[in-house]
Parts: sequence; C-alpha cells; structure tokens
Amino acid sequence: QVQLVESGGGLVQAGGSLRLSCAASGSIFSINTMGWYRQAPGKQRELVATITIGGSTNYADSVKGRFTISRDNAKITVYLQMNSLKPEDTAVYYCNADRITYYSNSRYRTEYDFWGQGTQVTVSS
Repeated sequence: QVQLVESGGGLVQAGGSLRLSCAASGSIFSINTMGWYRQAPGKQRELVATITIGGSTNYADSVKGRFTISRDNAKITVYLQMNSLKPEDTAVYYCNADRITYYSNSRYRTEYDFWGQGTQVTVSS
C-alpha cells in the first residue's frame, strides 16, 4: 500500500513560519516530481511548489521568496518551509507525486498523479 502522509500543519499568526512534511511509504522504487498544492475554501486547488528528483524547483509567484521546497530522496520525503505567512496562505495543503513506481504483488507498478490526504494551514491576522 503506497501512501503520501502530510504533517506539520496548524495555526500560526501572520508573519510566522511552519514546516510541512510529506513522507511516502510502501515498497517505493522511485518518485519523479513531488510537489505541494493548496486549496482554500471556495477556490480551486492551486500549485504552490514542485521539485524534481534532480532538485529543480518551481514556485507559484505568490510564494516566491517566502516558501522553500526541498526533498530527501533517501527518506522519500518532501518538505515545504513556509516563512512570512499571510492570512491568504490559509488552505488545505496537499502533497502530490506525479509518478510513483512501486513493487506490489510480485511486480513493479506505476501510478500517476498521486495525492496525500492534506493538512490544514491556518494563518491568523
């Protein structure tokens, strides 16, 4: 059973910081690009940041200079360091893997667009 499990969300005052983690579990062979997305109430899910297996990063304009995405390939974990948080950053944050290859029932399998369950981030003004 492959899972992406997020942690680190919570309530923080504007200007504060949080660090989100997303750990992949299961008999995983490889994960290509991992990323963080968020969805605020009444809005569509949007990209926050992505990072390739080689470490190339991409950020939404709204978080550039404030958020940093990183990953530990040995631990199959991706992180999102969020600084200078604003009330508009309030959302459920979801971890995503664009392609996961894992071993199950005696063979390798690949799944695309794999999501975690989400973690709530609330920034108070």
